[in-house]
Amino acid sequence: MPPAIEANGLTKTYGDVRVLDALDLHVPRGTVFALLGPNGAGKTTTVRILATLTTPDAGHARVAGHDVVTARSRVRRAISLTGQFAAVDEAQTGAENLWTAARLSGLSRPAAARRAAELLDRFGLTEAGGRLTKTYSGGMRRRLDLAAGLVRDPGATQVMFLDEPTTGLDPRSRQELWQAVRELSDAGTTVFLTTQYLEEADRLADRIAVLGRGRTLAEGTPAELKARYAAHRLDVVASDEESYARLTDRTIHAATRDPGTRTLGIPTDGSAAHVRELLDVLDPGRRDIARFGLHTATLDDVFLTLTEDKEPSHV
Repeated sequence: MPPAIEANGLTKTYGDVRVLDALDLHVPRGTVFALLGPNGAGKTTTVRILATLTTPDAGHARVAGHDVVTARSRVRRAISLTGQFAAVDEAQTGAENLWTAARLSGLSRPAAARRAAELLDRFGLTEAGGRLTKTYSGGMRRRLDLAAGLVRDPGATQVMFLDEPTTGLDPRSRQELWQAVRELSDAGTTVFLTTQYLEEADRLADRIAVLGRGRTLAEGTPAELKARYAAHRLDVVASDEESYARLTDRTIHAATRDPGTRTLGIPTDGSAAHVRELLDVLDPGRRDIARFGLHTATLDDVFLTLTEDKEPSHV
């Protein structure tokens, strides 16, 4: 089976600004793939090219086995796209929105009604299906937007593109959308996600790519990226100024130093044995350290490490 998405050397320039610079991507089928990067790194442009809305200047890409330039109609029949803002008709009910979308996709009236009912149930909107969507919360609108992208026959959507789908949602609505994404992935749909929320990528993605200036800076599973580009850190706070000076003398490789708070950050593998060893070496008399804490590596650390001094010059 070919990958769900495969891109080689994608390049796109607007005026004098090169938004994508020979970008490569490989997304296995049935996975959740997250694309991260600073504002203007090229995430939305990547989605637009893969969804056949924009033509690349150079390079090639295939989605669901079809070329995004020479086989656009086939790609479009295999994908669904949810943009940064929910596209629902506030003058219609939730059920009417889905029925209309189903009819536009070619389903008969009875089939459209059945599919709308199925999707309302799948996304937990059955009780709200008869209400005008202008009364929906942000999370409900987002779920309806996702449902509208799946109105065709079950299994027809092989790849779903979600461009920053939870921007502006409250924590509860974000959790609800995460659950919907998991269910899509469990059902075999490949989900290609762009997001500004690193926790979201950590929770949902099987693999992550970090973009900077239109290029892939790193790619891997969340665990691989954290192990490769971030580290656990033992933060120790000295009891007083003299203790801070002694701790500093005993510390050869401090990751961080903050004399104002008398805090030193020392790299560690995060294991209990190594933490005990570091504490014994730093404070053999057990009087210089007032307290300590273990900083666990996060995707935030990965993101900041990879994108430091790599902010794009375009919007």
